[in-house]
Amino acid sequence: MGTLRRIRRLAADTPARRDRQVDLLRAVAIAAVVMGHWLVVYVSDDGGLHGGSALETVPWTRPLTWLFQVMPIFFLVGGFANAASFTSHRDGGGTASSWILRRTDRLVRPTTALLGVLTVAALSARALGADSALIGMGVWAAAIPLWFLVVYLAVVVLTPLTHALHRRYGLAVPVVLVVLVGVGDAARMAWHIPYVDQGNFLFAWLAVHQAGFAWQDGRLPARRSVALPLALGGLAALVALTVPGPYPISMVGVNTSPPSLALLALAVAQTGLAMWLQDPVNRWLRRLRPWTVVVAVNSVIMTLFLWHMTAAVLGVLALYPTGVLPDPPAGSTAWVLLRVPWIVVLALILGVLVAVFGPIEQRSGPLPDPRAAPVVPALAGTAGVLAGLLGAASAGPGDHGVAGLPTPALVAYFAGAAVLRHARRRRSTGPPLV
Repeated sequence: MGTLRRIRRLAADTPARRDRQVDLLRAVAIAAVVMGHWLVVYVSDDGGLHGGSALETVPWTRPLTWLFQVMPIFFLVGGFANAASFTSHRDGGGTASSWILRRTDRLVRPTTALLGVLTVAALSARALGADSALIGMGVWAAAIPLWFLVVYLAVVVLTPLTHALHRRYGLAVPVVLVVLVGVGDAARMAWHIPYVDQGNFLFAWLAVHQAGFAWQDGRLPARRSVALPLALGGLAALVALTVPGPYPISMVGVNTSPPSLALLALAVAQTGLAMWLQDPVNRWLRRLRPWTVVVAVNSVIMTLFLWHMTAAVLGVLALYPTGVLPDPPAGSTAWVLLRVPWIVVLALILGVLVAVFGPIEQRSGPLPDPRAAPVVPALAGTAGVLAGLLGAASAGPGDHGVAGLPTPALVAYFAGAAVLRHARRRRSTGPPLV
């Protein structure tokens, strides 16, 4: 009850100047990702648990990714929010390092909880004699959200630099980044040069994040005369790039690993739609009831995202080996109908996980002095966290260590998280990051 009262109070006390649509879009984006992941999962139990994504085997599901692929929206509103936060922090005399320490706290604390629980669960299962392949598969599936977190955390850490570039060069920055994505696509698709396109993991999401900067400060004005051409132009480009080719229709898979020009076309369409709806959505969110729901979801947004695949793993273990749910072929009528009880069960499991781990995200960690934060520990801790997340996320399915995930990656992550926590507790007069 205390948490509910606090959320109602936060909703009621929200300043009128806040752009509430940004918070709604963040919540909608994460909810769509969660639902999309849950919907495409298929499981077979033919003497051993196996699973995969229906996108790989059921062609009619691929166009639906145009609706469920909303990670561009998350990076767009992330850019909007990070620009507003960093500008306010800088104008108040704060340093870049103190802003990074504050901003990463909300991301790292719930992630540390997830990885800690997965580590303990994997070690316990191994001690009890569970099959190592099953442990590896379960931990890998639960850790799928780390892919997104690697890139988003990197984008956040780069904000002091990228925002400085935005203030100087404006919309030229995302244009250059889009060109770099195109070069990466050409290297892969036309010239068959390996690894060159891997930079697109950063360039594409930085481009969308920079668009959020431009939206926040008005360089990309939220007028319908701008928003509607963006939405229609992005949609037209998406159709032209995918329907006749050379890019696949699905916005998951080839177009996201790494991100492609086709995904950026979708991002342009989503940006235009978000800008077009900004005024009416903000007017609607001035009503206390819908705004309170948005505040409540955002208070546990990272917990929802990080634990939703753990909920799927637990759902698989509860429903399939026990025979509660049958496992018809993916894409069949029976499979589609069984999505309903499957989603309901996963939602209940995720609700329990959020109730248990949500307070970790809601609880504010120690904050550094905004005008004097230690630079070297901030950079070292962030580097350790990023290296650990990248190592864990890129390991792929399989049993990669005693805890399922690669041991060096876990060591790097937990060491980096510990350094960041220590840095937030310190008061320093060291030089600013920028």
